[in-house]
Amino acid sequence: MAPRGLQNSADNFRAPKKTLGSLDADAAARLIAAAGDIALIIDKKGVIRDVAFADSDLAKHGFDDWLGQRWEDVVTSESRVKVEDLIKHASSSATPRWRQVNHPSPRGSDIPVQYCAVEVGDDGRIVAVGRDLRTLASLQQRLVDTQQTIEREYARVRHSETRYRLLFQITSEPVLIVDGMSSLVIEANASASRVLGKPVKKLSGRSFPELFDSESVKKVQENIASVRAAGRADPVTAKLADSKAEVVVSASAFRQDGSLLLLVRMVSSSQDVSAGSRTRLFDVVQKLPDGFVVTDLDCNILSANDAFLELIQAGSLEQVLSQKLGKWVGRHAMEFSVLVTNLREHGTVRHFFTLLRGEFDSSEEVEISAVAVTSGEQPCLGFTVRGVSRRPDILVNGRRELPRSVEQLTQLVGRVALRDLVRESTDVIERLCIEAALELTGDNRASAADMLGLSRQSLYSKLRRHGLGDLDSDVGV
Repeated sequence: MAPRGLQNSADNFRAPKKTLGSLDADAAARLIAAAGDIALIIDKKGVIRDVAFADSDLAKHGFDDWLGQRWEDVVTSESRVKVEDLIKHASSSATPRWRQVNHPSPRGSDIPVQYCAVEVGDDGRIVAVGRDLRTLASLQQRLVDTQQTIEREYARVRHSETRYRLLFQITSEPVLIVDGMSSLVIEANASASRVLGKPVKKLSGRSFPELFDSESVKKVQENIASVRAAGRADPVTAKLADSKAEVVVSASAFRQDGSLLLLVRMVSSSQDVSAGSRTRLFDVVQKLPDGFVVTDLDCNILSANDAFLELIQAGSLEQVLSQKLGKWVGRHAMEFSVLVTNLREHGTVRHFFTLLRGEFDSSEEVEISAVAVTSGEQPCLGFTVRGVSRRPDILVNGRRELPRSVEQLTQLVGRVALRDLVRESTDVIERLCIEAALELTGDNRASAADMLGLSRQSLYSKLRRHGLGDLDSDVGV
């Protein structure tokens, strides 16, 4: 697109008759066609009499069908005024004006073309030379998209910084940001200001070790040196210079804009004891042989121990964080929904039998107990997951013992498919009837078979299947 400021400064050839010579129609046609991506020959009525284009792709957009049509009929409605303006000023001796015109395309998006029109000959014919602006439009769209992406990223960073500032200021723990090389305090939160007894503005720029008494300065300096070298160090106990209060100092290193910074926490000794107890409790839970999972109230995983990760065949905790627990628990979505509904209604759930699905299509029967903790700073749900598929079954004569009562049978709901429940229900009824018949006939199997309407061979087969009686002796036969 020619800059607007250069249009009026353009000039014509100084001696065209001399320099161009006797330019014939064929040469003029090649020259006009080469001058742009598309060239139109238009009569004085505005009808397109000839068309030439450098890119054959334009033919796929219907440009070949323009012959015999009015120029204003092959453009979009908002471009018709521009076409009329181009035709109107084509006969002017002033420098031709370039105008962008959009052509509708049967293949979708409009085709933007920038035209200038010049009247040639005495019969009012006009030559319109156009430049295809699709590449430029694409670049402009990419620029707009990039600008919007930058703005979204900037907004995301700004929001992240706002959240960081908010968390940094409202946290109850005294926290300082310290320059890793000079040991100068860069930032301090309100809690640190209260503990140190100095305003936040006065803490900024002070040497961090100088905040402690003379006996503790060396320990703090050694701790900072260890963090600077290894990225971490064990916490140290130090006394503050003004209040002589004893605090536990722990530092972590991180980098920002190529600079090494330290995030320093200062916790009072009494608080550190309770923190140590929580740490030991966390270590115990982490090493439990049963799976343990903590989720938010929407069942998004917040934490899980190694046993749970092993059960679902996950390689690391990062794979499951923020994932729905229902992705792995339950034979179907409704089963997990029942578990969560009961948990929210009653607060606790015990011995919920279900199926745990692994990442690699494995499955295992498990027993889940759960508790809902709705109080505190972060309400959550806790789940213990214990595998039950490896428990040894009770065997009778080499066969698994069937449920002996309706209560035992109903306990299998949720653990066994319906078709298996029906089959086991039939076996329970059959065994109970045989036991009753044998008891009524004094263990006379011939009479028991007649009472049950069975042949003796069928009765023996069922006795053998249910493991009833001593089949080596044939009492009462």
